[in-house]
Amino acid sequence: MNPVDATFDFLVQSRKDWIASVLQPWCVAAKRVDLCKAADEWGDIAGRVDPNATLWTWAWSRFPALVHEGLPGVDETKEVSVALNDGTTGTGFPDGRQSENGSLVLVSPIPDSGHYGPWSIDDIGSVEVIG
Repeated sequence: MNPVDATFDFLVQSRKDWIASVLQPWCVAAKRVDLCKAADEWGDIAGRVDPNATLWTWAWSRFPALVHEGLPGVDETKEVSVALNDGTTGTGFPDGRQSENGSLVLVSPIPDSGHYGPWSIDDIGSVEVIG
């Protein structure tokens, strides 16, 4: 279709299609360094939306145990086991406030045991819900 002949509804649908077919899948697969670059320009790329609710939630969705449909950021309600690509593991509850810019921090389920991480999204091999 010639862009001059496009209706506003067509433009809106085209943008939604691009977000669903290009932008969201890119976030799921992109390296942390590229995600951070995109976050700096997110208003120009994605519009006036919160990068935590879109870019970072989509990026973390590569590990389904870390996200909850319809909620932004990492899901703090489930205890998870994280396996890093180097064989290191950690168990705890994701800390949404400390897990920023593609780095994951877990809070130990044992009182006064501290935190695990931060781990780059690039270094995480798998995440499983415990229980």
